[in-house]
Amino acid sequence: MTATSEATALAIEAALAASDKLAQDIVAIDVSEHLVITDVFVLASAANEPQVKAIVDAVQERLLKLGAKPLRREGEQQARWVLLDYGDIVVHVQIAEERIHYAIERLWKDCPVIALPEEVNRPRQIAGAAE
Repeated sequence: MTATSEATALAIEAALAASDKLAQDIVAIDVSEHLVITDVFVLASAANEPQVKAIVDAVQERLLKLGAKPLRREGEQQARWVLLDYGDIVVHVQIAEERIHYAIERLWKDCPVIALPEEVNRPRQIAGAAE
């Protein structure tokens, strides 16, 4: 069994929303063969707590426009690791150090990675930086 096309499409939209807020190392992992409760984990890193909040807000806004509401949200107070559970997908937005420490990718390394659009992880020029 693989992730449903609906879950994959939702994961891609979540990844694009995270990318819009300059999230780094965005990955979508198909966990459907190992978990009954969800199909896809979307992982994104942020530099600091305000960026975590901005990414979370962007993901929620974008998915709400598609009719998806989170069933559960965890970690919003500390904003170091926020989990958005949409049923078919679970979005994890973490401060980079938290992501390294908890190493979710390592725990699910046997699961296939879902191909994301190239623009999701494209290198970005910082505003005002020399070209």
